[in-house]
Amino acid sequence: MRSDDLEIEQLKASVNCAVLLERLPPVWRLDRKESTQHCLKYRRGEGEILIVNHEGRGWWDPQSDRKGDAFGLVQFLDPTLTFGMARQVLRRFAGLAPTFPECPPRRRRRLPEIPIPERWASRPRLQPLSPAWRYLNRTRGLPVIVLRAAIAADVIRDGAYGSAWFAHRDDNGDLSHVEIRGPGFRSSLAGGRKTLFRFHGGPQPIRLVLAEAPIDALSLAAWEDIRADTIYAATGGGMGPGTIDAIGTILQRLAGIAGAELASAADSDRAGERYAARHEALAKAAAVAFTRLAPPVENGDWNDAFKLRRAA
Repeated sequence: MRSDDLEIEQLKASVNCAVLLERLPPVWRLDRKESTQHCLKYRRGEGEILIVNHEGRGWWDPQSDRKGDAFGLVQFLDPTLTFGMARQVLRRFAGLAPTFPECPPRRRRRLPEIPIPERWASRPRLQPLSPAWRYLNRTRGLPVIVLRAAIAADVIRDGAYGSAWFAHRDDNGDLSHVEIRGPGFRSSLAGGRKTLFRFHGGPQPIRLVLAEAPIDALSLAAWEDIRADTIYAATGGGMGPGTIDAIGTILQRLAGIAGAELASAADSDRAGERYAARHEALAKAAAVAFTRLAPPVENGDWNDAFKLRRAA
């Protein structure tokens, strides 16, 4: 191996991408709350996100298809740099360890340059055996019949690097927000307004099921063989004004219908019980029957329960 090639490989192995983000101005900061052990989420300006993976040797942009090693990151941060110039920059950071400075509390984000509906339209529909399909089918255990129904309803799209995009829509069916889930990663597109992820079982639903995450809603749909009388919905965690309004609109339509109910499918933990109590209060205010549909897994969710049932 030539000395130049040897140095390139040494720099790829010895320069931590997190160090580059922390030290090259303008600096990026760690979003510890939304990071995992193997995927560190860094933020800089409004809506700017980069993920560091492979123990610091790799990175990717969840809002595009850009990814690479330390050389690619330097040139991503400063596109004017040639490969040789990038090598000079990297020499200064060889062997340094990240310090993980945390980003300040996030303020309200401005809308992205490209509207969310256009970004959604730019992503392909979920395809069998795509990385996102394998993640949902093999890792999360969602059966083919549910995935195909979700594709037909256009509530899932293929994201970058094995992630799946889940649509939140308002009562008119307009896209308002996109959640992103992938192996070891969770986020959302900047600029959205959470309403509800909705997966309809049939044309005349009389039952609303509320889960915390879209994958949980789809797991419960699989558990129940996609009941035709049910809207399987997910709030995306906490319920803001847009989500509460969306739930209230559905409950207004259900009020007075015989057999109508709201079923809370929130997780089986303390946070889930708090969500369930809020769901019950909304049902009571709308005079709709309420049921607590807790996952039969201690401190688990409906995806945990469905995977256990399939394994058994």
